Amino acid sequence: MNNQGHTMHLNLFLYNQGHHEASWRHPDSLPEKMMDFAYYKKLAQKAEKAKLDSIFLADRISTSLKAIENGSLVSFEPTTLLSALASVTDHIGLIGTVSTSFNEPYNVARRFSSLDFLSNGRAGWNIITSGTDGEAQNFNLSSIPEHAFRYKKAKEFLEVTLKLWDSWEDEAVIIDRENGIFADSQKVHEIHHDGVFFKVRGPLNIPRSPQKRPVLIQAGTSEDGREFSSQYADAIFTSQQTFEDARVFYKDVKERIARNGRNPNEVKILPGFSFIIGNTEEEAKEREEELAQFMNFNHSLLQLSNRVGVDLTSVSLDEPLPKLPDIGEIQGHQSRTQLIVQLAQRENLTVKQLLIRLGGGRGHYTISGTPKNIADELEYWFLNGAADGFNLMPQVMNRDFDRFVHFVIPELQRRQLFRMEYSGNTLRDHYDLPVPMNQFISSN
Repeated sequence: MNNQGHTMHLNLFLYNQGHHEASWRHPDSLPEKMMDFAYYKKLAQKAEKAKLDSIFLADRISTSLKAIENGSLVSFEPTTLLSALASVTDHIGLIGTVSTSFNEPYNVARRFSSLDFLSNGRAGWNIITSGTDGEAQNFNLSSIPEHAFRYKKAKEFLEVTLKLWDSWEDEAVIIDRENGIFADSQKVHEIHHDGVFFKVRGPLNIPRSPQKRPVLIQAGTSEDGREFSSQYADAIFTSQQTFEDARVFYKDVKERIARNGRNPNEVKILPGFSFIIGNTEEEAKEREEELAQFMNFNHSLLQLSNRVGVDLTSVSLDEPLPKLPDIGEIQGHQSRTQLIVQLAQRENLTVKQLLIRLGGGRGHYTISGTPKNIADELEYWFLNGAADGFNLMPQVMNRDFDRFVHFVIPELQRRQLFRMEYSGNTLRDHYDLPVPMNQFISSN
């Protein structure tokens, strides 16, 4: 499968000051604006002017004193910020991350339906299960539940949410003033879900939203994550370090989607792509090295420890990464841990070298180069079966996204690889997705 004749999908992964862990220390960043709505408004409007598919907000529902000291894990709640951004944009999709481990289906269904109405059909939900003990300890638990358990719960969580979104038929609201009937109760359904994790009567107290349901995004690349996303996701955010790994993942997941009776062309696979842009390759490399000089390696080790669920804070920076437990024994982020281990082994990196590599994109593919270099790489992945588009991760948000918009987007448009104008108004339109059926009608 390739994308000849199609155009790529591009999301801006909007992450505070940038995706490099030391970006906030760089002179070109604006850390004093981190909690200022005007900063996010400007970025969202810039992304919309460039005709990007969406902006995407990740989320971690914990922080630590060390993380705060080093400027990480401080952020707005995604659906709140996206609701505000909905009022200052018209076309761009609005994707927010919400965890199935520490929420209830009814609340999440209602929040995303609200966002879909407020944005006239631009809402997307990035479904995560969370993966750290720090998050669990904010929600009455001492440690994160094991990996398979979290995905089992996530599956039921999503099934309940889908039922709630479908609990109103499209024609339910009739607004019959003469007879005093706002909605036809025969077309609104109590869902009476009674499962292992959730017992929910329904219906939702908000009608079916403009997209019928928000677009569903999933970001897990573990075995559980691949199965989950191939059954449910409209788009998959993924991280691969090499073209070959991305191509293998793309083929595997598209085949799983087909086995689940779905159309593989209707599920977009979007790897993270973290970049630094210079006028020359030498300038881009200098900018990459400059950012590494701002890193605090003690903090980087702490972040790596949290990511893999193993305490690495006392390891030597000049030695190779020590052997970690088997992936099946890792209760945190399994797929990301596997990617990090493979990267360290493949390139024979010391711990310090590994931390520098991870500093720019937390395990996502990183590249420094000219606008032409960046466009060439995106084109190669897109046309050769590794991606349907990309989750853009500027290492210094203010600077590198600006350069991407001004130099890379026109190059992609010149090559007819990216849209000149939006062809529709909803996120579903941007992703070329069909309108989903209502399960309470299609099953009759």
